[in-house]
Amino acid sequence: MDLARSAVVAASLLLFSPAALNAQTPGVTKDEIRIGQSMPYSGNASAYGVVGRAMAAYFEKLNREQGGINGRKIKLISLDDGYAPPKTVEQTRRLVEQDDVLLIFGTLGTPTNTAIHRYLNTKRVPHLLVTSGAQKWADPKAFPWTMPGMVSYQTEGAVYGRHLRAARPDAKIALLMQNDDFGKDYAAGFRRGLGDAAKTMIVAEATYEVTDPTIDSQILALKASGADALFSITLGKFSSQAISRVYEIGWRPREFFVPTSSTSIKGILQPAGLDKAVGIITSSIVKSTSDPQWNSDPGMREYLAFLKEYLPAQDPNDTSMITGYNSAMILAQVLKQCGDDLSRENVLRQATSIRNMTLPMLLPGIKVDTAPDDYLPYQTLRLQRFDGKSWSLFGEPISE
Repeated sequence: MDLARSAVVAASLLLFSPAALNAQTPGVTKDEIRIGQSMPYSGNASAYGVVGRAMAAYFEKLNREQGGINGRKIKLISLDDGYAPPKTVEQTRRLVEQDDVLLIFGTLGTPTNTAIHRYLNTKRVPHLLVTSGAQKWADPKAFPWTMPGMVSYQTEGAVYGRHLRAARPDAKIALLMQNDDFGKDYAAGFRRGLGDAAKTMIVAEATYEVTDPTIDSQILALKASGADALFSITLGKFSSQAISRVYEIGWRPREFFVPTSSTSIKGILQPAGLDKAVGIITSSIVKSTSDPQWNSDPGMREYLAFLKEYLPAQDPNDTSMITGYNSAMILAQVLKQCGDDLSRENVLRQATSIRNMTLPMLLPGIKVDTAPDDYLPYQTLRLQRFDGKSWSLFGEPISE
């Protein structure tokens, strides 16, 4: 073989070596992996900024204690979008086109992620572990580069429907829902869980707009229907209003369901009145820091030690941080599985091939599973009931 030909062969081998491929992969160098996200660190949803802070803190822990992943430090570039979709688009384009990140991770909110959904799929940039429960994030045929990171609203709603159909098939159900994708997804899942019985079991429905001052008239109308079970698909102040108003007018539904986004003791139940919230039912996939049964649990101790070291100023009872902690752990495992092949295609391949993954803060019986044709990471939940002080689990894990 002559020298010229040898040089061509050597150059070809170098071009296709793992090191060369990594050099050509956006966001990847020999000692760093850059990932990006936007979060509501300001604006009306700024309380959820702790999700991003928990994610950043977990990667700081990995970098400091383990040297990163497979010898590379993780650099999370987390920008403020104020929960404003136009700002989310601006920040995401900056992350992809200027900061040259490998992937977008954990961006929070349905309207914000909707604004960047098509852009990231067109650019073939992994859009992973979206912090929103909208069903549309799990659509591998139409949007293969987007994967959810939470229990879907429809899955959660279906679990409530299945429980109620089995426990009390004679229930007369009222639905109160926010008039948007959030409310519609939950209602669709709830009906699916009830099955054919939904036609007879649901006796009344009412909606509200996020611009409404109160939901008093809706509550009164639902009570007048004779319903003895209520699913309040509400958020924020409307959740507190529903709990308070139902109690004040003397309505005592035998089952009163609220979504997991309306379970904050400090943010939702206390403003409503803890005594008025007794008996309310919701679901969870994670251990509660307020539940004494986990005081000696190794996973809980590990989590609380993490908060003390890396997020000492945050309230340990803010469950939003667990969402960030869990998602960061999942992404870390995905990157670890990638080894030296950190191409965007392989990142997506590993993210959609997670099998029986357990996490320290997941409840017993809850695991993370994904597949190329099923992106939903969580499909089993546990029910819990508020006892006036904390949420208490009951029953066995329920799958949709």
